[in-house]
Amino acid sequence: MIYQRITCRERGWCNRKGPEETCSKCGQRPRGGIWSYRFRFAGRIIHESARTMSKTLAREAERARRRELEERINGIRKRRLPPTFARAAADWLESVKPHLAERTPEIYDVAVRCHLKPALGALLLCDIDAGRIAAYQARRKADGASARTLNKELQVLRQVLKRHKLWANLQGDVRFERESEHIGKALTRDEETALLKACASNPLLTAVVTLALNTALRKNEIRTLRWVQIDLFKRTLTVGKAKTEAGTGRVVPLNVLAHTALVQWAKRLPETKPEEYVFPACENARRDCPRPDAKKIDRSRPIKSWRTAWRRALKAATLSVRFHYLRHTCVTKLAEGQASEQTLMAIAGHVSRRMLEHYSHIRLEAKRAALDAIAAQPSQAVSGAGVNQNVNQLTLRAPETPAN
Repeated sequence: MIYQRITCRERGWCNRKGPEETCSKCGQRPRGGIWSYRFRFAGRIIHESARTMSKTLAREAERARRRELEERINGIRKRRLPPTFARAAADWLESVKPHLAERTPEIYDVAVRCHLKPALGALLLCDIDAGRIAAYQARRKADGASARTLNKELQVLRQVLKRHKLWANLQGDVRFERESEHIGKALTRDEETALLKACASNPLLTAVVTLALNTALRKNEIRTLRWVQIDLFKRTLTVGKAKTEAGTGRVVPLNVLAHTALVQWAKRLPETKPEEYVFPACENARRDCPRPDAKKIDRSRPIKSWRTAWRRALKAATLSVRFHYLRHTCVTKLAEGQASEQTLMAIAGHVSRRMLEHYSHIRLEAKRAALDAIAAQPSQAVSGAGVNQNVNQLTLRAPETPAN
């Protein structure tokens, strides 16, 4: 049943004396008739407004509402086609953002926007089969994508399909790429010297590269450093939020090179406050010049990246390395210096020996020096006094018979 809500003014009962007054009978200013519907369903009275002044629309709204309740109580759902991958990926990314780490949504967004969407965005989810995924893998490998990068993209695709209950039929036919266990490398001493020489003309890059080579800090840990985390008198640095729980809040001593680099960098930022960033945002501020534009430096925000300066330095040094390799180099030099595993894990922020082995690349020079040290004194190393020998290697002699 539908009925129209009519104000008292339309019936001639309104006692308002002015346009701004409210009727004492109806309690509100007069308005046109609004239709409502009222019916009984499952023992309850459904009384709702149709929010329309049209009687025809009100009747359709009542029938639609009754139909909705009947389908819901009987568990009937209207069949719908799966969405396109572009739409499904956007909805999935929006739903998981609150549960991800700070930089993970950005990584997922790049995988969807730059790679998955151009290749699969127009397809319905039900049309994505193992053959299309294999063709996508072949295309990405032909473009030079690494196994780790390709697996991350497939993980995003898997999560989108799992949300719509479509991955179970594909998981047996889709094969992820085998990743190398030895990702990354340590720079040789000549490469390290060439890189520092190429960075000498840029004070910002000199500071961050020197800090990475002598503290094993990650790029994001350096980028988000604040002055309150650095004690130049005690020569210590407290890491803020890190990638791992063990790395967050760890204290790293500053050696002479790292300490000097920070002191030189602090001279370029006079009157800094403890809560300000060590490497602030400086778009078009020309930080590589002797007199940068201070008006374009925002000390309340961290620098977004030093990618352009890094690429120029690599080109000048004729190197092809990632910035993260500087962390590998620092850990490797610590391992070559006979530092204990506990010390290495405390400095690098690792929680397992496996990750320590992943970052430590003992270079050929250190291996050669260790073997040369063995050959330095062969007499003492092999048969010197006090050396414990295997009893099976000793020649057993019968006790001498005393002379008569």
